[in-house]
Amino acid sequence: MNAKELRTKTKEDLEKILQEERVKLRDLNFKMAGSQVKNFNEFKEIRRNIAAILTILREKETIKKS
Repeated sequence: MNAKELRTKTKEDLEKILQEERVKLRDLNFKMAGSQVKNFNEFKEIRRNIAAILTILREKETIKKS
């Protein structure tokens, strides 16, 4: 998901997506420990998605406070 799509989502939707991405990352870490991961670029993509979601959530909070 790109940032433009994420900015159109509500706070609740973003938190749900964030939770799903964190579960994906945890599962990938377990697969990594078991040497079952073939696509290491997926780690990078998931971490970037998490960072983008957290950034947008923070933006929404600061806009609300202003």
